[in-house]
Amino acid sequence: MSSTEAAPGEPIQLTDADAFDEHVADGVVLVDFYADWCGPCQMMEPAVEAVAEDTDATVLKVDVDVHQALAGEYGVQGIPTLLVFSDGELAERMVGAQSERALADAIGEHTA
Repeated sequence: MSSTEAAPGEPIQLTDADAFDEHVADGVVLVDFYADWCGPCQMMEPAVEAVAEDTDATVLKVDVDVHQALAGEYGVQGIPTLLVFSDGELAERMVGAQSERALADAIGEHTA
């Protein structure tokens, strides 16, 4: 995604693990490693959706049950795990349920 393109207003569901690097290559991307059966992940869903809608960051959702190798590659041991990438580099890691404000603040630190 070039800097002139707007980030999508809703989270993107990762369907192909090979495309992960492309998704996080440009700009600020919040990656949400989650599982459908995870209670805290379900509780965070409205906050994750709001961040996708209200910030300039792209939000990428990665189901750990589908993409176990990718979760392992990024050291995901508990979910939800949220990673902030800035231009392809891992910039921040948050584990456990986070508030919408915490997510927005983490993104804001890297979009200046």
